[in-house]
Amino acid sequence: MSTVGPLRAWLPPAEHAAEIASVPYDVVNSAEARALAEGKERSFLHVIRPEIDLAEGVDLYSDPVYAKAAENLSRWLEETPYSETEGMFVYRLVREGVPQVGVLGACSVDEYDRGGIAIHERTRQNKEDDRTRHIVTMRCQAEPIFLAYRARPAIDALAAAAMERAPRFDFEANDGVRHTLWDVDDAEQLRAAFEAVPRLYVADGHHRAKSASRTREALAAENPDHDGTEAYNRVMAVVFPDDQLTILPYNRVVTDVGAQGVAGALDAIRAIAELTPVDSATPEERGAIHVYGDGRWYGMRLSPTRDGVAAGLDVALLQDQVLEPVFGIADPRRDTRIDFVGGARGTEELERRADAAGGVAFSMFPTSLSELFAVADAGEIMPPKSTWFEPKLRSGLFVHRI
Repeated sequence: MSTVGPLRAWLPPAEHAAEIASVPYDVVNSAEARALAEGKERSFLHVIRPEIDLAEGVDLYSDPVYAKAAENLSRWLEETPYSETEGMFVYRLVREGVPQVGVLGACSVDEYDRGGIAIHERTRQNKEDDRTRHIVTMRCQAEPIFLAYRARPAIDALAAAAMERAPRFDFEANDGVRHTLWDVDDAEQLRAAFEAVPRLYVADGHHRAKSASRTREALAAENPDHDGTEAYNRVMAVVFPDDQLTILPYNRVVTDVGAQGVAGALDAIRAIAELTPVDSATPEERGAIHVYGDGRWYGMRLSPTRDGVAAGLDVALLQDQVLEPVFGIADPRRDTRIDFVGGARGTEELERRADAAGGVAFSMFPTSLSELFAVADAGEIMPPKSTWFEPKLRSGLFVHRI
């Protein structure tokens, strides 16, 4: 049984939705966020990346950054006629003509803590600390987590019925993705339909989900009258059926190959797997990994050497058999010699980064939803940056006050 119910959300007016909506906080760095928000006073990046309104080089985890986030949010609510509404909503994204229809609502933090909302990645302490403090300081969840579930026709039908009415907002973002939101007339019926869903899965937003849990713990400790009904016991989420989701590859670039140089690195890889010259940078099937170095692409295949669902993923095979033994990258979460490049940026970006650093790049076949579900159901963890979901949810279109 899964809990997806109504939430109290701040929603922007339709005429300002496009200029407010921003990319999520974790897909851009400070410099990129500053450039994207330049001249755009309504961009929600001023709330989720508040350092862009402070001096360059400011400590991202310092008191002024979080204070600026709260200040900017307060100004937003004063200057923009947001409406506060209790309910559930249907949120559709259309990328390159392909629709992806989810339900915006509130999920249970208890359910997440018990494992009813399954994870497939570990979180990093510093990012947990950052998002938790961000939420606690502003007393709101500014960005939803992205959940998936095994599709059910009953939920599809209720979502389709909601989309027959006039939308609350409908616009195309600057990346060509169209965003549309509808109110749900009968939230109770939709909530009941989700009770038949055995399990929800975190697709994107592991740190936001964990931060919601830590926020609940912190606020409950401050509240002598805590009874479990408070808004901080719920986490804002958009929940999508698996048959409408697209995962792009999450590629890798080793920017420091050491004294062996690129030629030596390629020779070391050849000692593990045969490298065959290929014309395309993009693998066409699971099990194939393409390698770039010295201006050429090669194909290779790796086979599992240990048990476990996650151990058979292409990203795990690459980590176990190439990245660690050849380059000494034992902890890709923290090793600065490896960059991760989302599939939306294209393989040309891999070549550019590898050439600029004198490094080696790896182009991956995307992990599938069935693999993600299997890993999560087995209670296992994928290597970091195993999935890149596209399109991304826009931030600033809904804010959950806690």
